[in-house]
Amino acid sequence: MAWIDALLQEMVRLGCSDLHMSSGVQPMYRLHGEMTPVEGTVPLTAEQMAAVLQEITPEDYWQQFVKEWDADYAYALEGSGRFRVNLFFDHKGPGTVMRQIPEKIPSARDLNLPPVCLELCNHSKGLILVTGPTGSGKSTTLAAMLNHVNESRPDHIITIEDPIEFVHPNKRCLVNQREVKRHTAGFKRALKAALREDPDIVLVGELRDLETIAIAIETAETGHLVFGTLHTNTAPSTVNRIIDQFPADQQAQIRMMLASSLRGVISQTLLKKNGGGRVAALEILVGNNAVSALIREGKTHQILSCMQTGGKDGMRLLNDALLEHVRNGVVSPEEAYMKCVQKDDLKAKFENAGIRLDVPGPGSSEPPPRAAAPARAATNGNTPARPAVAAAAVSAGGGGGGGGGGGFKDPFEQFRQGRQNGR
Repeated sequence: MAWIDALLQEMVRLGCSDLHMSSGVQPMYRLHGEMTPVEGTVPLTAEQMAAVLQEITPEDYWQQFVKEWDADYAYALEGSGRFRVNLFFDHKGPGTVMRQIPEKIPSARDLNLPPVCLELCNHSKGLILVTGPTGSGKSTTLAAMLNHVNESRPDHIITIEDPIEFVHPNKRCLVNQREVKRHTAGFKRALKAALREDPDIVLVGELRDLETIAIAIETAETGHLVFGTLHTNTAPSTVNRIIDQFPADQQAQIRMMLASSLRGVISQTLLKKNGGGRVAALEILVGNNAVSALIREGKTHQILSCMQTGGKDGMRLLNDALLEHVRNGVVSPEEAYMKCVQKDDLKAKFENAGIRLDVPGPGSSEPPPRAAAPARAATNGNTPARPAVAAAAVSAGGGGGGGGGGGFKDPFEQFRQGRQNGR
């Protein structure tokens, strides 16, 4: 059992979303959206951290980390589930962020997704995007929607992810899941190959660049249903983001293609719930005839007005979703206000609804929020108070078991050389 496994088991037990480990800093969980020190742990040195990370990292990803100073992969821990792992360097040394991926794929009911989200899944072709900032739950929403497809129709699904997060078993669909750098060289290459693999549905974990976006739109236009994600905050800005990715002389053509292929955009924001936990607020754009006409004619600035009047089609604005959460007592007015984009509009909605909003102004003398209490580490001896395994691995020159393999390889030699060479 790797040393870090005890922290991951406790993370699952407490319901934390992420484990943060940085050289010279006490390990921390993200619990209900707040950074919380892990009680009973001490900071690891850079050398100890390198040994702990190498113990669980497959050799090919460790070599990538040593060479490029970043790596992403998935780590499976029996009985606790899977974790999306990012390795990184900062000025103190190596570190990692590990995000929990639940073993059970959540259903649309578990996530309280509105019916329109499942109605979008009933299309046989087109482009459906789930957007939002990092950590907003895009992967979870996509997994629930894909699981609905898997349970409701006999099709062929291909997913292209970096790394594979939720593992989808074959239900009514045949599901092929491909991981970038392990099963394919990249999103672009895998998406091109997917067109020769007889898919009905293609999921692209992230639309990262112009060519990947272009192939995704083309795939949606050629009779396939394509799911993808983007890091945008609102549904209208998602449309502009896609069009603006292309050179000016190609934008008219892309507007035509996007107008005919876009089926919907789900933009989500994650908020802290009253009493603990987190909940998503969804802004939903449905690609009806009016929206398609606005995209085709280059009048995307009018999409917001179209969404305001599109309630019968399931469209809704983020502020309306936030207001609903506040009215239902799910989140506080202050939390909703902090996460909204159009703050003046939300304040006006609160005033009309008679909801009090306490937001300290500039120069306020109110005390800062109380720091989060430390998360209590396991008390049954599974979580050592000191990183003994890591220290032993460093002193003995061995990386331990897991996926690292071989002796301890100092990643700092290339790191220092790169610094000296001005990289």
